[in-house]
Amino acid sequence: MTIRRTKRRDNGSGDPTFEKGLATRRRVLGEEHVRHAMANSTEFDRDFQDFITRQAWGSIWTRPGLDHRTRSLITIAILASRGHESELALHIRATRNTGATVEDIREVLMQVAVYAGVPSANAAFRIAKAELGIQPSRPDGPRARR
Repeated sequence: MTIRRTKRRDNGSGDPTFEKGLATRRRVLGEEHVRHAMANSTEFDRDFQDFITRQAWGSIWTRPGLDHRTRSLITIAILASRGHESELALHIRATRNTGATVEDIREVLMQVAVYAGVPSANAAFRIAKAELGIQPSRPDGPRARR
């Protein structure tokens, strides 16, 4: 089976939920990421791209009850607890656009450790350090106990 890359149908154009979702998705994840995701959609996953733009970004992320920083932190906690590492990395990078701080991320991951388990938090801390460019404070790491 061959799945061709084709240009996105303009089925979202004029739909206010899609348009709000696309604007929010660009604001949170960045123009480059969204452009790449849309440009690489095929007949196989085009409906999925439209779905997440409308539902996740247009219906949920645009609701007035929580700001983008809070939604971002909730998303990080859920992705970390479920072990969705590539999506977690994406949303940690997106904190540059949501106002969530490094300290916020650390506290959310501490919460994950208690409620979702240390292995989930351990993996999430590793991903967060890589995405945030956090290096050990000492070149040889923490001092071993003797």
